[in-house]
Amino acid sequence: MRKNPLPIVCLALASFTLFFTLPLHAQTTHPDTTKALLRQLANAPGPSGAEGPVRAIMVQHMKPYVTAPIRYGGMGSVIAQQGSTGPRVMIDAHMDELGGMVRRITPHGFLTMQMLGGWLDQALVDQRWVILGSKGPVEAVTGIRDIHVLPAADRNKVFPRNMLRLDIGASSAAQVAAMGIEPGDPIVPDSPFMQLNGTDNYLAKAWDDRVGCAVLIEAMKRTAKLTHHNQLFFVATTQEEVGLRGARAAAQIVKPDIGIAIEGGVAGDTYPGHPEETQAKLGAGPGLFLYDYDEMPNRKFVQFVKATAAKYSIPLQFDLVQGYGDDSAEIQESNGGTPTINLVAPIRYTHAHNGILNRQDFDHLVDLVTDLLVSLDQQQVDHIRNFAPAQ
Repeated sequence: MRKNPLPIVCLALASFTLFFTLPLHAQTTHPDTTKALLRQLANAPGPSGAEGPVRAIMVQHMKPYVTAPIRYGGMGSVIAQQGSTGPRVMIDAHMDELGGMVRRITPHGFLTMQMLGGWLDQALVDQRWVILGSKGPVEAVTGIRDIHVLPAADRNKVFPRNMLRLDIGASSAAQVAAMGIEPGDPIVPDSPFMQLNGTDNYLAKAWDDRVGCAVLIEAMKRTAKLTHHNQLFFVATTQEEVGLRGARAAAQIVKPDIGIAIEGGVAGDTYPGHPEETQAKLGAGPGLFLYDYDEMPNRKFVQFVKATAAKYSIPLQFDLVQGYGDDSAEIQESNGGTPTINLVAPIRYTHAHNGILNRQDFDHLVDLVTDLLVSLDQQQVDHIRNFAPAQ
């Protein structure tokens, strides 16, 4: 018996109409895995010397894309390799973030703090922190003197770091010990990731240098599916904020022919300052450092980066910052001298509890790094490394 097709047709038309009247976001079911990765890395605690949680995330995401077993430097850096022939290219980002460690416990249950990395005193007072104790994370706050009792002459002064006290709600040293806290325990800012009001800007701690860590992972995913002519060493280093120590040790293992450091840059588009301080703007594309106090890039390598960005229509900014240093300096001085560049995603409010990253800057930086790695080959590396005068 032939069935009446009308109910089926009506149902199909109703479904078709419903789909196209739904909001666009309701029609899209694909999760934003890149945003999830950035959130995971930014939220992970990992000050200098205590990068373990970040290391675990890096290994988890890198492992599917390596062509050799992951190695670990003696200072805890992660070395993930793709390819076994061609020039040795070291792509570096550091896992550690600005933080601190418990210095002393007072009889009344307050804690003093040893800062790790380049903090401004202005950024430390009246902030929330997390102490990574033996019994788990402990919430803390650096208190501030009440305006009602602070002498008028002191109200406009910067609160010095040696006066800071961490308050965890304890009233005695015994209570602090019962919470699993002791001197030397790591401390990180308490600043969860969030997307700022539906914009392409992400607010979080530790963009210096979790943005670089995320670039390593995203570029590694792409190069695993592309043809290239190099040995790629994706290296997540330790203790950059306290002296570039992990990169120094890792470069001795990798022995690179050429190097790329990936960092969080310094956006200068907020508070009015002198334009000579920094030139990068949020949302205007990744940056190429032409000068910092630790490293001057190889000029041929700079031209190669410029040409690659132009070829693939990737916006590129240039930056020269006096008070800035990064792992590229240690790569540059390794293996008898290694051509190295420092590529950055501009960040607002670096070295503080709350930094801002623009998603488009991040995506363009991943594009640029991937295109560079695929474009490099032995001939290009030999050209960049050649300092012989022209005949």
